[in-house]
Amino acid sequence: MTIRVLLADDQALLRETFRILIDSCEDMRVVAEAADGREAVSLTRTHRPDVVVMDIRMPGTDGLAATAAICDDPALAATRVLILTTFEIDEYVAQALRAGASGFLGKDVSADELLAAIRTVSAGESLLSPQATRTLITRFLAAPAQVPADALDRLADLTAREREVMALAAEGDTNTEIAEKLHVSPLTARTHIHRAMTKLHARDRAQLVVIAYQTGLVRPT
Repeated sequence: MTIRVLLADDQALLRETFRILIDSCEDMRVVAEAADGREAVSLTRTHRPDVVVMDIRMPGTDGLAATAAICDDPALAATRVLILTTFEIDEYVAQALRAGASGFLGKDVSADELLAAIRTVSAGESLLSPQATRTLITRFLAAPAQVPADALDRLADLTAREREVMALAAEGDTNTEIAEKLHVSPLTARTHIHRAMTKLHARDRAQLVVIAYQTGLVRPT
């Protein structure tokens, strides 16, 4: 299956470079290019790509606003957003996750890392490493001291094991680490993660982690 990619960056030279790189792979191709956030949203609705590679700082509508518009559109539920930017600022990472992005990379990554990131995000996985998850969620996405009284109602449909697995994922554990702690197979851990994502309508693992903190299932230490 070919991964369909949309590029959103205000620098034409970078878009052309990324297009050549991506189109050189047999399993992916660029279907459209956008020079700003507004155009990115419009072209995403037209082409329905699997992954949007999104810059943050663009004229007019920026990449964060465009990401929110794409992720909030039910018709684009199958589209994932990968933030690729020169400005690796922690608050940008947090805003990108809140907006619904599935991953965040700096433009200093290698070609192989970018291609791997597109494949990872396309598969519905979060690109953030476990350590990045711990750091960013704790600093910027942690639940407030007073969690809303009805917050845990969002988790009512989860089984006890699904909550347990979700909590471990929120602490930054990989599927393999979760499996070791719970004495199950990595496949079983992955299955529980995906069931929790389905029940909570989470686009990917990153959003599942955000929900764990927002509902107070996990508290920052």
